[in-house]
Formats: sequence, structure tokens, C-alpha cells
Amino acid sequence: MPSVDTGAPARTGASPQRPPAPRRVSLALFAMGLATFALLFSTQPLLPTLSADLGVTPGQASWTVSAATIGLAVAVLPLATLSERFGRRTLMTGSLAVAVAIALVLPFAPNLETLIALRALQGAAIAGIPAAATAYLADELHPRALIGAVGLFVAGNSVGGMTGRVLTGWVAEGWGWRTGLAAVGVLALVCAVVYRLLIPKARNFVPASARPAEMLRVVRGHLSDGLLVRLYSLGLLFMTVFGAVYTVIGYRLVAEPFGLSQGLVGSIFVIYLVGTASSAAAGRLIGRLGRRGALYLAIGTTATGLLLTLGTDLTAVLLGLVLVTAGFFAGHAVASSSVSRTATTGRAQAAALYQMAYYLGSSLGASLGAIAYHAAGWSATVALTLSALVAAAGITLYATRRALAARRTSSPVVARG
Repeated sequence: MPSVDTGAPARTGASPQRPPAPRRVSLALFAMGLATFALLFSTQPLLPTLSADLGVTPGQASWTVSAATIGLAVAVLPLATLSERFGRRTLMTGSLAVAVAIALVLPFAPNLETLIALRALQGAAIAGIPAAATAYLADELHPRALIGAVGLFVAGNSVGGMTGRVLTGWVAEGWGWRTGLAAVGVLALVCAVVYRLLIPKARNFVPASARPAEMLRVVRGHLSDGLLVRLYSLGLLFMTVFGAVYTVIGYRLVAEPFGLSQGLVGSIFVIYLVGTASSAAAGRLIGRLGRRGALYLAIGTTATGLLLTLGTDLTAVLLGLVLVTAGFFAGHAVASSSVSRTATTGRAQAAALYQMAYYLGSSLGASLGAIAYHAAGWSATVALTLSALVAAAGITLYATRRALAARRTSSPVVARG
């Protein structure tokens, strides 16, 4: 997520140079997005194997996922500020290089504690990419090419998240979790080379001051805005559900009555493609149902999917995962897009705060979901995630009541329900 102040690209008196070829930029950022999101969740499908090989509980193994997302959540706002001073391209290149270097070391981690520490560092390195990518595109591309480029970057994120999980699952089935992580590291290295060969030098970036005091002032303003806080809370709650489900589902599917192999469990993540489609449909949902209506639909779809996963029929469980994925991505798309619409100043910081909440939700979901599963099985994980959805519904209902009250009194609050 980009910048300090308004989130608009910095400009000075000189006219910007001719923008680079949008296709080349888009392909570079697609490769970068694929690499980083393949790395970020690379251990998620390996958790059952990690538990068995290292003799640890699901809750302990889940920290290999949570540590990375916590590292990202903590680092994204400071790195967004640094991108203003040192340049988006510089930050993206450095972040990707560090993340890939750590990925190539991960297979040699001697124990769980070392693996968790390295994953936390890797997550912090990855934070530099969402911190700078969108701002780089806004700086360098013509506005008409910007939407397509951002869309391809997001697609790279989605494809990378899916590819990393599927690849590690199948490789780990034949050669163990260390080889699975090595395979993702090599994939990320190839993508990083492609990115570096394609990414043009920044032509329009102008360094700006990155004063911590200014950043803190903007952040305080966002955190005092009730609507933004509700949107951050929704991102956290939706991601708590998603993080819990996809962290724990591997344990459920390798156990009886399903007894799936590690490779087949990894293949479950192909369902992520449903999320790509539901994210794209979010704009149409908002147009037809309004922002709150779209959120109610997303919450209801996710809850229905969770209830379906309680059964012992594999087809029903897979259908439940499809609904959970579709509902989550739709809700996330509505909440995240509403942040930029709501924040009239400091949009970069507003978006970075949403990213922080989002990935903290992922960490909470992964850890609490695994602990609940270890204590009382899948039904406990479902109960935890349904509680998060009830909280999300409560926030949305509160906003609905405020909007209705504002309409009755003709208050300006109606626009910010």
C-alpha cells in the first residue's frame, strides 16, 4: 500500500516522462505478486506434515503461518512511509530479494522455533511489496492503463497464493515438507528474475519526506474515524474466518473419514480461483445491493459454507469451502474498496491500516483455529469462525441502523453509514 499524505503520486514542476509500456509493467508486477504470495502462505498446506515430522501440535505448527502474516502486518505501514523517501521500485526489489533469500534458507531450518523466526522475517520483507506496488503503478502508468495493471497484480497475488499451496502439497507428499518449501523458493526465485528483467526504472518518482510525526498524525486521524474503524474490523473478522478455515482444513481432510493424501489436500487450494471471480463481482454486487447489502450476502454465504463443512460427505465439505471462499473474497473486496472511498486524505495510510488489520486477522484465525481444532475438533473451529461472522454481522447491522436513522433526520451521516 503506497504512500504518505494523500496517496497521490508525488510530482514536481517538471512534466512526467512518457510512461513505460503498460504490458511490461503489468507482467513484472504479476510475476512479483505470484512470487510473494506463493511464499507468504507456503507452509499452510504443510501443517499436518510439520506436526507429524516435528512432533508438534496444530496450534504450534500454525505459527509458521501466523508469524509471516504478523511480520507483514507490523511492517507494512513503516515500509509504506519508506517508499516515499527511497522509491517504490527500490523498495519492491529489495523486499523481494530478501523474501526469496529467506525462502531458500527455510528448508534447512533445524527446528520449529527457527522456522517460525525465519517466517516472521520473511513476512516483514514481503510487506514492502503491497507497501509500494500500487503507488509505483500510479506514478508510472497512464490512468487508463492503471486499472488493468492493478487487476493483473491482484491476479498474481491470487494465483501465487494458490500455486504455492498446491506446489508444496504435492512436492511434500513425495519428498517431505523441506523439499516442498525448497520448490516454492525456486519458483519465487524464477519469478523474481522475471520481475527484475521486466520492471522499468521509475521515471516520475520524486522523493518526499517521510516524517514519522506526520505519519502518526494521519494514522491517529484514521483511527478516530468510526467508519474506517468498522471497515478495519470487518477486514480483520473476515480474514480470521478465512485464516482459520484454510489453516485447519488440512488436518481435517487427512484424518478419517476422508483420509486424503498431502498432495490432494494441497490441491484443495485450487478453490481460490472462486475467490478471484467473487472479488471481480463485488463491484456489481455493490451496485445492486449497496455496500451493506453486499456485506450481508457475503456473511450469509460464508456462514452457509461453514455449516456445510460440518458434514462427513466430501462433496458437501468441498462445496462448503467454495462458499466460504466466495463469501470471504466478496466481503474483503467490499470492505477494502470502501476504505479508499471513505478516506478523503491519507489514503495510503488508510489502506495500510486495513492491511494491518487484515493480516492480523489471518494470524488470529490461524492460531486460534488450530488451537480450537486441537482442543475439540473441527466443530470447535467452525464455532470460532461463526462467532467472528456474528461480530461482522453486528457491525454491519449497526451501520445499517445509523444509515436509517440518518435518513429519517436528513443527516449527512447517511453517506458514511
